[in-house]
Amino acid sequence: MAIVSAEKFIQAARENGYAVGGFNTNNLEWTQAILRAAEAKKAPVLIQTSMGAAKYMGGYQVARNLIANLVDSMGITVPVAIHLDHGHYEDALACIDAGYTSIMFDGSHLSIEENLEKAKEVVALAHAKGISVEAEVGTIGGEEDGIVGKGELAPIEDAVAMVETGIDFLAAGIGNIHGPYPANWEGLDLDHLKKLTDALPGFPIVLHGGSGIPDDQIKEAIRLGVAKVNVNTEGQIAFANATREFARAYDANEAEYDAKKLFDPRKFLAPGVKAVQVAVEERIDVFGSANKA
Repeated sequence: MAIVSAEKFIQAARENGYAVGGFNTNNLEWTQAILRAAEAKKAPVLIQTSMGAAKYMGGYQVARNLIANLVDSMGITVPVAIHLDHGHYEDALACIDAGYTSIMFDGSHLSIEENLEKAKEVVALAHAKGISVEAEVGTIGGEEDGIVGKGELAPIEDAVAMVETGIDFLAAGIGNIHGPYPANWEGLDLDHLKKLTDALPGFPIVLHGGSGIPDDQIKEAIRLGVAKVNVNTEGQIAFANATREFARAYDANEAEYDAKKLFDPRKFLAPGVKAVQVAVEERIDVFGSANKA
């Protein structure tokens, strides 16, 4: 199946009561880990780059080509969408030109009027090239590449208006945040999610800030209409913890590890990369998308 746009497999998830994972990547090893997990679980997947991650990787064209080349060289058979996560208007257009197969235009920091206007423009340009489009109303709490929100609940009327622009799936705040969840977090507002999905019957909703939400709440959100769940922080924490553990073992056994040339970055980073794959596979199981490719 290889590289595709995302609207068909996300709509299939919405219709059949599961969700597809949108997993953010940061480099070659991270991308390999996500692809290995998706292939092992036979799950469709979106590999996402934030604006900052793409810049770190060398730009949108480099990021797109890296993902596409790995899909080919690794013999990946499951559907993979190359997705821009939280892109400003100019970045959405740049990713359309670069060959991404799915775009999130995030105009949530704009007035609703400008957000809707620019979403329509992005939809027209993206759909002309067979590229799926995600957009956002309200804001998601936390911070991601300079986009900061208070996490208010997405207004229902704004959500309906955004869907009418022709987007393929909608990100809407329901109490979720980016980054680690604080101890005083009150949980998802599932009642508000129910109001959203009642107003948008059958339309796929995207849950951002999926890392750290209790599994029972994620599963209930999927039952209520979430068809895509974004995961970034969870992979980063898994990578950091495994790398720190390896580094501590290295410090305790320096001579032995040096003799084995474990200072080689391919070996030094391997435990962290494996931890990312394990984390992605575990999320796929929770989302119910295993064996849905």
